[in-house]
Amino acid sequence: MILTSVLQAMGLFVATNIDDIIVLSLFFARGAGQRGTTARILAGQYLGFAGILGAAVLVTIGAGAFLPSEAIPYFGLIPLGLGLWAAWQAWRGDDDDDDDEAKVAGKKVGVWTVAGVTLANGGDNIGVYTPVFLSVEPLAVAAYCIVFLALVAALVVLAKFVATRQPIAEVLERWEHILFPIVLIGLGVVILVSGGAFGL
Repeated sequence: MILTSVLQAMGLFVATNIDDIIVLSLFFARGAGQRGTTARILAGQYLGFAGILGAAVLVTIGAGAFLPSEAIPYFGLIPLGLGLWAAWQAWRGDDDDDDDEAKVAGKKVGVWTVAGVTLANGGDNIGVYTPVFLSVEPLAVAAYCIVFLALVAALVVLAKFVATRQPIAEVLERWEHILFPIVLIGLGVVILVSGGAFGL
């Protein structure tokens, strides 16, 4: 039973988090050359994902009043706001560095920024995890959570691998200041619209 739960959890994690590779790769591109980038991205991803799991478990055990399902789409405001801010900085030229050393250094990626984007992007995860958690025994829910948390590290490693492949790294380095806000704004809009926020 536990082995079945582990295999199901692995499949469910891949299905609901594969899109995170793109966002995390952009975070790695943004923080290229900065000391501690990987640790901050890993910590942020864990914080955000812990929030997703916490919400799914709370809803599962009947504490849905703390997080009404109608509230989930509004998490889209987090990446939308971060994307608009990044676009504003790029437009103002804050992302343009003529200094080669500054180009190599990249920008510092914040733990809370990664956590916020991860949590906001996890609305669909909560919607998928909750019915699964409701359909299995508490021991299986614990197994799912342990597997999910173990796979978060694998997801971050995979995103770093993708972001550091030479052809991909060159594209990300060249276009990151444009791709980063576009992806975040697009992610925010998709979350808001698909969830019906503001009557959309």
